[in-house]
Amino acid sequence: MSTEPIKGPASYFPSIEKKYGRPIGEWQQIVRDRLPAKHMDLVSMLKAEHGMGHGHANAIVAYVLSKEKA
Repeated sequence: MSTEPIKGPASYFPSIEKKYGRPIGEWQQIVRDRLPAKHMDLVSMLKAEHGMGHGHANAIVAYVLSKEKA
């Protein structure tokens, strides 16, 4: 098991789950359901429709889009 700290967008996931009360997988699915879309359009959607802060919304979108490209 790695003792490396989690870096990048995934480092926000525990605080997102705690603050917004939904598993990170649900948030990721909300973003995937809107694809294809531009990064900032997805961030704006999470902020407007779900009351999410910019940093948290950006982290989820960045993570999902990075996985979609892989």
